[in-house]
Amino acid sequence: MRLRRRTARRAAGAVLGLALLAGCTAPGATPAPDTAPFQTAADRRAAALRTGPLAEVPLTSWSYRVTDVRRLGDDRATARAELNYRVTGYDDGAVTGRRALELVRRGGAWQVTSDRPAPGAPRQLWEQGAVEVVRGKRSLVLGSGRDTARLRAVAAAADRAVPAVSAAWPEGWARRVVVLVPGSLNEMGGLLGEPAAGYRGIAAVTTGRVGGGPGAPADRVIVNPEAYAVLGAYGQRFVLTHETTHVATRTHTSGLTPLWLSEGFADWAAHRGASRAPAEAAPRLGEAVRSGDVPAALPVDGDFSFASDAAALARAYEGAWLACQLIAERWGEDRLRDFYRTVSSQGPETALHEVLGTTTDAFTARWREYLRERLAAG
Repeated sequence: MRLRRRTARRAAGAVLGLALLAGCTAPGATPAPDTAPFQTAADRRAAALRTGPLAEVPLTSWSYRVTDVRRLGDDRATARAELNYRVTGYDDGAVTGRRALELVRRGGAWQVTSDRPAPGAPRQLWEQGAVEVVRGKRSLVLGSGRDTARLRAVAAAADRAVPAVSAAWPEGWARRVVVLVPGSLNEMGGLLGEPAAGYRGIAAVTTGRVGGGPGAPADRVIVNPEAYAVLGAYGQRFVLTHETTHVATRTHTSGLTPLWLSEGFADWAAHRGASRAPAEAAPRLGEAVRSGDVPAALPVDGDFSFASDAAALARAYEGAWLACQLIAERWGEDRLRDFYRTVSSQGPETALHEVLGTTTDAFTARWREYLRERLAAG
């Protein structure tokens, strides 16, 4: 489903970008003049995690950088720290997050006694239980509270998704994907830092920073194990292909990219090569078109809200997919990819003119007619 953006117009915030710590100090606390002893304690905490809960995760690095300390007396303190880590083979840049640490001094040395997200910030997967690792040929699946067989099945589906995405978006991405599988819907919400209820029917989401450069960390695909489990084999492949497309197109997705294009392109990549007819792949929109209710305009960003009515949300995705399918059929797949890239830097109006030689009004009219042609027969 919809990608979650860290920057520009935020579509829900990224799971690994933790909020700045606020309100962690007690009344009367005073700044510590020297953070070195507390940094040493944080370093020991990092080493303990790497040899404990994270021992199986292929980490290039995992470290804390203490940024601020407040003394609560001679032997107690709280600290703000920035977490930085990289997964070997997947993260060119460090994933970062801010943490709230509590420390006590024992035997003359400071020790971390509590390591939590900043208030209101998302949790990390390792905070939900032991992390199990499954390495696919093109994927890395990290799970908590899920049996190994299910994680292997997710890895197999992700491995099939990667070449499908590479065929739709041939260049400019790493051709590998990191998938997180929490133990439940509630724990998925914890990773996203949001109420789980909003994701009840959502099989997966992708987190990341739009327009991330070569040094950016890899995006994470986060699976809702409850919604994902009820899908058939085709549905599971579709979901992971859709989400992996967001990973592939990230560097060419910006605040100028409308959701109808980013979501429609991801669905186009997932449907590409399948034998399903448009009426079968777009049932909700097909019902509307056959009843005479043809959308007057392309879906707007608000139509893709997870809080929307399920039927309306489905129509938005289906209409977006068919807009991209129209471009691929009428102008060609290479032109569709060029259009996507150009929208990221210049916006849809300019891209329609420069890449497709049309206007918003003309394209919308052609799209509405395309819906009638493809969906009216049922």
